[in-house]
Amino acid sequence: MNSTLASQIVTLKIDGKDCGARGDETILSVARENGIDIPTLCHYDGLTDIGACRICLVEVKGSPKLFAACSTLVTEGMEVSTNSPRLQRYRKTILELLFSERNHVCAVCVSNGHCELQAMAMKLGLTHVRLPYRYPNLKVDATHTRYVQDDNRCILCQRCVRVCAEIEGAHVWDIMGRGIEARAITDLNEPWGASTSCTSCGKCVHVCPTAAIFEKGKSAGEMVKRSFVSELAAKREVYE
Repeated sequence: MNSTLASQIVTLKIDGKDCGARGDETILSVARENGIDIPTLCHYDGLTDIGACRICLVEVKGSPKLFAACSTLVTEGMEVSTNSPRLQRYRKTILELLFSERNHVCAVCVSNGHCELQAMAMKLGLTHVRLPYRYPNLKVDATHTRYVQDDNRCILCQRCVRVCAEIEGAHVWDIMGRGIEARAITDLNEPWGASTSCTSCGKCVHVCPTAAIFEKGKSAGEMVKRSFVSELAAKREVYE
């Protein structure tokens, strides 16, 4: 943590509301402290933010660019807009891209009704996808004794990578490839069941926003995730 930034107090406006914050806080954290909702799929309390999903994009007065709220620090006098028509269009388009590039079939998914991607689509009013579906032929790795990895459901949020590295300390997960060809892999692309570093803690399973990683033996709609928010936040404070 940057002690200089932490000691600074700044004032800013978010959606016209005056807010006070520390200099080391992000737009997302300040917005939530002030009851302003900014949607996101890759953020998870207690994990380092990387701005992977781009759902939390916001506008900052004076700049034509869009900024990821989860990884952009607040500054003195900043004026932020979180829900303009432009942002609503961008977020819907991002969701359409996520749905079209993989194989998200909610009706037969173990996380149906408990899926953050599905909930986000409903929240943002996404009723259909205008883009052609890619229908990629992606692997399902069921070699682990307790869990399954399904690339068809992955949105590359990298929560599994971060929780395994930052909290469990096992560094089992990583990302291979680039763009739409990127894949989440275990132990340098070895089958999950052959991993010698996996502790079977289940943290990756429960922070996954979809059903890209799930417990064996679950049928459609049964995969309820356990929240690690308080546990992860406490561990991050100790490490920092």
